Amino acid sequence: MKLFGSSGIRRVVDREFLQLVFDIGLATGSSYRSLLVGNDTRTSSEAVRYALLSGLLSGGAEVACAGVIPTPTLAYAARHFEAGAMITASHNPPQYNGVKLVNPDGSAFDPAQRSQIEQLVAEGSAQTAQWEQIKQCTDYVEAIEEHVERIRADFPGRIGVKVVVDCVCGAASEVTPILLGRLGCEVIPLNCSPSGFFPREIEPIPENLDELMQAVKSENADLGIAHDGDGDRIAVIDDKGRFVLADRLMALFARELGARKVVTTVDASMLIDELGFEVMRTKVGDAYVSDELRRNPRADSLNEFGGESSGCFIFPHISLCPDAIYGAARVARMASEQPISTLVEQLPSYPVLRGGIPGEPAIMEDVERRLKNESASGGGTLEAIDGLRLAFSDGWLLIRPSGTEPKIRITAEATSEHRARELYELGTRTIEECLLAKERATG
Repeated sequence: MKLFGSSGIRRVVDREFLQLVFDIGLATGSSYRSLLVGNDTRTSSEAVRYALLSGLLSGGAEVACAGVIPTPTLAYAARHFEAGAMITASHNPPQYNGVKLVNPDGSAFDPAQRSQIEQLVAEGSAQTAQWEQIKQCTDYVEAIEEHVERIRADFPGRIGVKVVVDCVCGAASEVTPILLGRLGCEVIPLNCSPSGFFPREIEPIPENLDELMQAVKSENADLGIAHDGDGDRIAVIDDKGRFVLADRLMALFARELGARKVVTTVDASMLIDELGFEVMRTKVGDAYVSDELRRNPRADSLNEFGGESSGCFIFPHISLCPDAIYGAARVARMASEQPISTLVEQLPSYPVLRGGIPGEPAIMEDVERRLKNESASGGGTLEAIDGLRLAFSDGWLLIRPSGTEPKIRITAEATSEHRARELYELGTRTIEECLLAKERATG
């Protein structure tokens, strides 16, 4: 019985979901002695919180409630507990909610931990504590202040920039503006009332940030910052009102931090490789980046950094949770030293093509066989970390089944438009040939 993805469980809120949340709480509360619970601003979050708290307390756990806080704030405070539970559906539409379980270091529950909870739920074997062992929930009001002050410690002095902050009326609404204000920024809040009614589409991608882009230009601001509903994603608008691609923002963060090792996903830009970092690639998903950082940490965590193209960035010396709050402070510091537009324009640029073809994952074995031949004849390397990534000295091709629909996704990036198109067409041709071969074999 698989309930959790790498980023927890997310579903439309209904009676069945609330019952499932109670069962997850009971399974978790019978397995972990102390937990911190937080939630985002969704209108359903309080109902979901009560369902989860009922299960956790019934399992005999000691539970503290932090109220409305961003996911990275919950993750940072979880170091005082055996685990943390965040009620959020992140960037999903408002009718959704979910539960994400984290470890004391901020990392998401790993596959073994998730499997343990899933088994207890599926079997209905989690034990309810005896009446005398059931405790009362306490309040934990220090979480936001602890997180803000920990971040401030990394930024002595005053950051004198003008920044527009769009928190989509989500959990970061009363955290990022406060942090930046304390750092000396002139903050112009946009959608920073934590109402639970999202005034724009929640995911901070270019098509959802027109208002922020216009505000940066009309206010003559140094930059704009946007979050998603729970504050683990960041998007940046430069001083010219332009969206900064997440891959380029990742490169700026890594360089600003002085990182030597960068952990990122198979679909991230080759830019990070070309800048000379030690690069480790994982499956797509911030939880996989976090797992890799957790498995192979450097002695000095300041020298490592992780991120992915969704706008999730992990700063291991804070926690192993994507921390857009810390990211906001770091990019404000960058803007105080040089315009973000200038920093971005100084980076190399590589053409990238993305698309997809309807098809089932069953053809991937044949795709792999054909790409092995391409790799052998063209001097490339083929990796099967998540889908198939064929890399050459001048570019790469990723063929990866979609996790949400019957489609095979194609991404190609190269040092020239011609080479990117060549690799993309290789991917398209390979998939079409494999689909035709399968059709002939079954027809």
